[in-house]
Amino acid sequence: MYSLLPFTYTKISEKEVIVNELGDMMAVPIGTVKSIVSRTLDPESELYKSLVANFFISEQRIPALLDIYAERLAEKKRFMDDRTALHIFVLTLRCNQNCIYCQATSQDEKCTYKSMSFETMKNSVELMFKSPSKWITMEFQGGEPSLEPKLLKYGIELAEEINKEKQKNIRYVLCTNSINLTDEILDICKNYHVVISTSLDGPMWLHNQNRGKMDSYQKVIKGIEKARKILGKDQVSALMTTSELALDFPEEIVDEYVKIGFHSIFLRALNPYGLASHNSNWNLYTERFITFYKKAFEHILSINQNGILMIEEFAAIILRKILTPYCTGFVDLQSPAGIINSVLVYNYDGNLYASDESRMLAEEGDFTFKIGSVKDSYESLIYGKKAKEWSKVWSNEVLAGCSDCGIRAYCGADPVRNYSTQKDIYGFRPTSLLCKKNKAIIEYLISLIIERENEVMPIFRTWII
Repeated sequence: MYSLLPFTYTKISEKEVIVNELGDMMAVPIGTVKSIVSRTLDPESELYKSLVANFFISEQRIPALLDIYAERLAEKKRFMDDRTALHIFVLTLRCNQNCIYCQATSQDEKCTYKSMSFETMKNSVELMFKSPSKWITMEFQGGEPSLEPKLLKYGIELAEEINKEKQKNIRYVLCTNSINLTDEILDICKNYHVVISTSLDGPMWLHNQNRGKMDSYQKVIKGIEKARKILGKDQVSALMTTSELALDFPEEIVDEYVKIGFHSIFLRALNPYGLASHNSNWNLYTERFITFYKKAFEHILSINQNGILMIEEFAAIILRKILTPYCTGFVDLQSPAGIINSVLVYNYDGNLYASDESRMLAEEGDFTFKIGSVKDSYESLIYGKKAKEWSKVWSNEVLAGCSDCGIRAYCGADPVRNYSTQKDIYGFRPTSLLCKKNKAIIEYLISLIIERENEVMPIFRTWII
């Protein structure tokens, strides 16, 4: 008689998809789960042997390879050992665009009181180095951070100086709309190997309408070309935000990325913060986004089949969870959640937040996820009362509606989104639109693996290297 090991299951593409705690997945015939639970499996069958080999059942009460199981589980949660690795510095809310979906409550570029002081930058960098992580990403955001070149340079140079003693591995990222990539900014990027993360919403007419500027596209393309020339093509990446207007043009958006010479695209949905929170019908938007995503993804697959590498980054993150034994480090799909554990946000005003979305809520007057000030001690911030309270709801393994979900291993917990949309950090999965979106996309990817394995797996393997 065998013992059961923990697993969840769901039905996809006329199969029962079973997933264990390690993220290993098997697509088995309908009725298999009942046979497993009732212990009526044929011990001589290939199915039985596969279930034993893949840690779904054990012929011994304590599995013979329990140490391997434990090590693999630890690897999936390795980000918890690494601790907070992503540190976001909001240099300013000043911006030179007027995006119709702005989630960061940006201000006019002539604004004089929405930028970080040098003292705040100093306190923030010093606090960042309190993190025990050996791997640090220092990401500069806004508004438009390139409008503060002196502050950008000061922050990087201070980090470099402190790191002479700390000896951490630091990666710098500048999140910019590429409109203001001056020689000064690009010299900083070149000298300190700063990666450019820009944004492009699609063809010229769409991008310009989204950004509220009739020459935005032309300036963005010029900035991308300039950055590539000075820094190297592989130092510039882009992502897009799916406005309501964009929902009808999935193939055109993907084709624009191919035309510009990008080999990846992140199909990113709107988040309910800032101007985007005024969307009149989020249920309809979510439905339409899922349709948009699938149409864009099918087009991406056809592009790859024609010999052109084009990676959809959100899918690649999920596929790494499904097809590899490693954690991804993507803070939006982690359990325990990314807030505090993987990301901290140092706001321009000296306040410290649990995530980028947390500071967006604060700009609307809700400081629920404000941890404290960058002048406070690291211990009081990271191990304080708020962090302890959030820790009760930041693991999807213990949340109703998540704990028994068949694809839980590939998703994450998000107390901030739960609060912003449902006014409850615990959240209610049956009405969660984030849950609906993530579940639809994950199940779609699994269905592709089941139904079109020979077609899609060669492509997927190139994405997860």
